[in-house]
Amino acid sequence: MERREFLKMGIVAGAAVAASALPAMAEASYTEFTLEDCLKLTPQQMAENSGAVMASWKYIQNQAAGIKNPMLRRAVLEITADPAPKLLNVVSGRKKDVYNEFEKNGWITDISYDAFLPENGSAKKANQPFYTAPGSGYSSHHCYPGGLATHTALNVEMSLALYSNYGKIYGFNLDRDVVVAAQILHDLHKPWVFQWQQDGSCRGENKLAGTGEHHVLGVAESVVRGLPADVCVAQACAHNHPGFSKDEEAPVRWLKAAAVIADVDPVEYGLLAKDGMTLPLQRSMEAFVTHLGDHDWILTVPAVKWIIPVMEEIAMQDYGMNKAELNSKKFHAFRNAVFSQATVMNLYHLMQKDGKAALRKQVNAIVKA
Repeated sequence: MERREFLKMGIVAGAAVAASALPAMAEASYTEFTLEDCLKLTPQQMAENSGAVMASWKYIQNQAAGIKNPMLRRAVLEITADPAPKLLNVVSGRKKDVYNEFEKNGWITDISYDAFLPENGSAKKANQPFYTAPGSGYSSHHCYPGGLATHTALNVEMSLALYSNYGKIYGFNLDRDVVVAAQILHDLHKPWVFQWQQDGSCRGENKLAGTGEHHVLGVAESVVRGLPADVCVAQACAHNHPGFSKDEEAPVRWLKAAAVIADVDPVEYGLLAKDGMTLPLQRSMEAFVTHLGDHDWILTVPAVKWIIPVMEEIAMQDYGMNKAELNSKKFHAFRNAVFSQATVMNLYHLMQKDGKAALRKQVNAIVKA
């Protein structure tokens, strides 16, 4: 069952936790630029000049700081402060064996040995901060500098709403630490995978074990850093849930693949049940909440696909770009600046409510024509 189909089962997220609510976009500031400014700005400068991105980043840090378990809190704060792929230390000297194991299990297709892991990785320091990375590929959700921060912040809010509502309706509390940690870390290796390129776009993503490589690599990173098994399991379930046998095959596969990278036995670590065929029994409710909290993409993916063509029209009509330049650094820098300052969702909401003219006015206010 696809993630979108599972939502049809009628599981609905409740209201956000008031005490930790994010500021509305209307209250978040943005910076005005010229087109020349856009071409000079780095992704980090765009993110740091965005009120929405910086508010989201602060929210993530605050939620991480609120984790009660001191070891887990420290680990989450360390990873978000510097999401360096320390798994490279574990893979070093055994990359060929890991590649062969993935190939044997059918977890890689059309990926050469040299392209097996993202380039430019260093276990000592991330190639970009968490808060400057896009939330996904360059034609997908939150595809702008700081998109990972806004995506993650909303996911955490959604997960905490479910956490809160289970308490209100059913009268019991889930493990808040697991919910928060798993959701914050669910995309921890997007800074490594979606590296910004010279032309203003970001690196494309390969697939590992049937999903985007960031997912398996992120779970492996959590295992390498010694995070509790229940957090790693919940993190793995962000992309699919264990509610039905066919669906559970996916997180089981991802946990097995992550265990190969991390060089651990998945059963001994507590990632899988004793038979190695399912998640640990009884299945964690926090894993389901993590999965449900990672569903903003259902709206944000189509929203960006609807917004980009309009941005192309505006770029040609108001900023003098020609069609060939729409696949160049000039347009990429322009859309990165606009998206990072306003966010795609705010722009789509504006267009939906007030039309293209209102969207054009907002774009012109951010980048002076």
